[in-house]
Amino acid sequence: MKIDFCKYQGTGNDFVIIDNRDGNFDSKNTDLVSFLCHRRMGIGADGLMLLENHPSKDVDFTMRYYNSDGKEASMCGNGGRCIAAFAVKIGAVTKPEEFYFEAVDGMHVAKYNDGIVSLQMTDVKEISNGENYYFLDTGSPHYVSHKSKIDTIDIKKDGSEIRYSDTFKPGGTNVNFVEEIAPDHIKVRTYERGVEDETYSCGTGVVASAISTFVRNNECKDFNIDVKGGKLQVWFEGDSKVGFNNIWLTGPATFVFKGSIEV
Repeated sequence: MKIDFCKYQGTGNDFVIIDNRDGNFDSKNTDLVSFLCHRRMGIGADGLMLLENHPSKDVDFTMRYYNSDGKEASMCGNGGRCIAAFAVKIGAVTKPEEFYFEAVDGMHVAKYNDGIVSLQMTDVKEISNGENYYFLDTGSPHYVSHKSKIDTIDIKKDGSEIRYSDTFKPGGTNVNFVEEIAPDHIKVRTYERGVEDETYSCGTGVVASAISTFVRNNECKDFNIDVKGGKLQVWFEGDSKVGFNNIWLTGPATFVFKGSIEV
């Protein structure tokens, strides 16, 4: 069987994307998904996404996201931005300047402008404060710890210990370490569950990191964010009492290449 695909990356967070509006891709085959994401045996990616038809004429498409372990996963912010750019490329949206798609965590609005995608994220209803960390769900669960000199941290070791700790069983959590550079400028490194390693960027992770920084300092709601793969922006409204809403994640979503693979 031949599978046509495109490869996209959003600040180094890379994805295999398949136009599955014909419904021919076997999404239940976890071995196939993990093979396609394998960096030595397959195409190579942090995750795989399917663009599918949505039953409502008011919604442009449905996004389905799978981690590189082959399992269907929670929301991926950079993935959402990349599939939005892909949808524009293949003509699957009516208005590139603003369109709608549904993901596992609900409806999203995307805005495309010359390779830059702004994505409205799901509202955050609450944030909990643990011992030297924050925990919140931004479409995916995130542990956030504020540290100095995060470049010295062994992300895979420290992140996996937190991800698999008893506190976050059975599902585990993504893990973020945040360094504050200025009131509106942070640096973030993320260990992603499902990838089970540090990724170059994590969209839901930087959103969680920005919100936790606001809760920690009660200053900015508009952040510039450095990640291993580049730069992102996050802004939002609300506070820890009423929850956070109108949350936007913005950054480049870059086409890498297209191809086909025999499986």
